[in-house]
Amino acid sequence: MPKIKSAVKRVRIIRKHTLRNVSLKSALRTAIRKLEKSLTGNDRQVTGQNLRNALRTIDKAVTKGILHKNTAARKKSRLTKKYNHQIKQAM
Repeated sequence: MPKIKSAVKRVRIIRKHTLRNVSLKSALRTAIRKLEKSLTGNDRQVTGQNLRNALRTIDKAVTKGILHKNTAARKKSRLTKKYNHQIKQAM
C-alpha cells in the first residue's frame, strides 16, 4: 500500500472505478447474450426489444469509457446484421 496521501486516495478512486466498470461490462455482455438467445426464437417483438436494449447498453458503455467508439460501432453493426438476417429467414 502507498504511504503518500494522494497515492492512497488514487487507490481508493481506482477501486471504485474498477467496480463500476466491471458492473457495466457485465451488463453489456448480458444484454448481448440475451439478444443472441432471443435470435433463435420466433418472437420478433421480443427480439426487437432486446436489440434496442443491447444497442442502448453499447452506447452507454461508450459514454462511460468502457468501449472505444469504433469497437461499439462494430458490435452494433454485427448485432444488427444478425437481427436482420434472422428476420429475413423468418419471412
